[in-house]
Amino acid sequence: MNGSPARSGAALIWSDRWRLGALNRQELMNIGFVSVIIGFLYVLYHLLGNTVENVESASAFEWMISRWGDKQSFGADYSHGYLIPFVSLAVVWYKREEFFAAPKRVCLWGLGVIVMALAFHWLGAKMQQTRISLISLIMLIWGIPFYFFGWQVAKLLIFPCAYLIFCVPLNFLDALSGPLQHMATGMAHSMLGGLGIDCERVGTQLISPYFQLNVEAPCSGLRSLLAMTALTAVYAYFTQGNLAKKWVLFLSSIPIAVAGNIGRIISIALVSITAGQQFGTGLHHDWSGYVLFTVAISLMVGFGKLLNVNYRELFSTWKETYLNHS
Repeated sequence: MNGSPARSGAALIWSDRWRLGALNRQELMNIGFVSVIIGFLYVLYHLLGNTVENVESASAFEWMISRWGDKQSFGADYSHGYLIPFVSLAVVWYKREEFFAAPKRVCLWGLGVIVMALAFHWLGAKMQQTRISLISLIMLIWGIPFYFFGWQVAKLLIFPCAYLIFCVPLNFLDALSGPLQHMATGMAHSMLGGLGIDCERVGTQLISPYFQLNVEAPCSGLRSLLAMTALTAVYAYFTQGNLAKKWVLFLSSIPIAVAGNIGRIISIALVSITAGQQFGTGLHHDWSGYVLFTVAISLMVGFGKLLNVNYRELFSTWKETYLNHS
């Protein structure tokens, strides 16, 4: 008799073949070798990963996690970093059958990637740039399987490994906060003027008889931009058929996120006019970000659907229908 669906599902997760006593000598040696590699990475990045002065921990991981929750700097914009490793692992699990089916052989190009990654880590330590060391870790996570299993496995790992870059707080992105503030303020000022609402722009402030809004750094839209690009990257990876469409959808997340932030500023102004500034810059300000982010996600999904439409087939169908009714 066939097993129940529950037992069949459990078999996909666990197999008696994976018991320690069922493994042969070669498999045990492979497990030991992998354990040595993991231990080496632990020493290299947890015990010798951070050389920044005036920082208590030498761990690159602790430095990175502290930046995710640092509300005094750009790091607060990386609060989504906690989810990124789990997304990468989920992609690997989703593609597990392709990993098992891929042909495997040692590839010396992978050894070149490993050497380059170690050089990057050394450079990051010398420059006291933990971000460079973290990027070198991502290169090692990709390069080690590349060396031992070859290009076919490495190709499947490109996206889940590259996606880990969203974990790394990149300080140069903080420079975008100022320009985003001014752009959002300027466009919101123009659109409010187009709606017939008289207001004055002073730097990053919008002032009218009914409200006074200051578009500060946390409201620049950088946080939603980073979160939106991270979300769109994985959505595009799974929904788009070719690389060009994936990149088009991924890049579209930038104007979508910027437009969503501008829409949020305008909505705060309109609510302040109708319901009072205390409500507009208080409760509505605190919750409008979630609403606008939901709208941004809807736009992302809608644009992804449009990219997947077969316009040639659609035009042929329309043409045939038009001719039949003529």
